[in-house]
Amino acid sequence: MLSSYLTLAAILFCIGLYGALVKRNAVVVLLSIELMLNAVNLNLVAFSKYGAVPALSGQVFTLFTIAVSAAEAAVGIAVLIALFRARGTVNVDEFDEMRR
Repeated sequence: MLSSYLTLAAILFCIGLYGALVKRNAVVVLLSIELMLNAVNLNLVAFSKYGAVPALSGQVFTLFTIAVSAAEAAVGIAVLIALFRARGTVNVDEFDEMRR
């Protein structure tokens, strides 16, 4: 049973990693990061339920991760809105002002 959860989490994480590394749209990159965080949450809950020592610590860490990811999404969307207003695009290739 644990292996099926781990397989699903690995698939979700790989899809998220692919989206974060390949896609140019910043909204898609944020969604991919959320997908990777959800894969980690699935692993935490699966290990807390089916691990060697079942405990609630994995579920507590999952709640903490959900709170952090919600804050990350709110800040990320706010930054993207500000960048879109200033530059008129959400393409991550065009956000290179910090390099200069």
